[in-house]
Amino acid sequence: MYRANSHRTDHRIVSISQPNVRPIVRGKAKANVEFGSKVAISVVNGYALVEKLDWDSYNEGITLQESVENYHSRFGIYPEAILADKIYRNWDNLAYCKSLGIRLSGPKLGRPSKEKDKVQERLAKQDASERNTVEGKFGEGKRRYGLGLIRARLQEASETVVAIQFLILNLERKLRILFWQFFNTPYVCLEDRKLSVK
Repeated sequence: MYRANSHRTDHRIVSISQPNVRPIVRGKAKANVEFGSKVAISVVNGYALVEKLDWDSYNEGITLQESVENYHSRFGIYPEAILADKIYRNWDNLAYCKSLGIRLSGPKLGRPSKEKDKVQERLAKQDASERNTVEGKFGEGKRRYGLGLIRARLQEASETVVAIQFLILNLERKLRILFWQFFNTPYVCLEDRKLSVK
């Protein structure tokens, strides 16, 4: 840094015990800088799928096309719509989604129109409310499964802990669905040879 007359260096070590950890500037009120891995997920039918886990800071917008291709390889079809944050709405991603016939949620790029389109507003509001499930998955993971309190020292161990926490999060969802189906299905009571259906 002295020779280059610079005040920053790439891949600097900020923790001796965890040399893989990098500072990620988030600009939040609680903590301007966070330390740890950065995880990009997608949510399909309520299940969280880890798309990218990296220790360096990256722009989330570059992960959209890879996530769509992962969806295609998992399910055999492309999604009908992608409910994404504004950072994913760049020209490359819009052109990519348009070429595949996928609707990418959010407002149009450029200057907003003076005429208000009620259908577009309703669709944007519905997309925003459905997209909250992604933020909810992170909140649930941090609140109930300790996703924000990972104490593993090694990089591979930390990545394994993150993957296991998302696995448990998905298993809990599956268990809730199975319990709901079990308790809401009609049952037959053979008492007194009468048929009782609930």
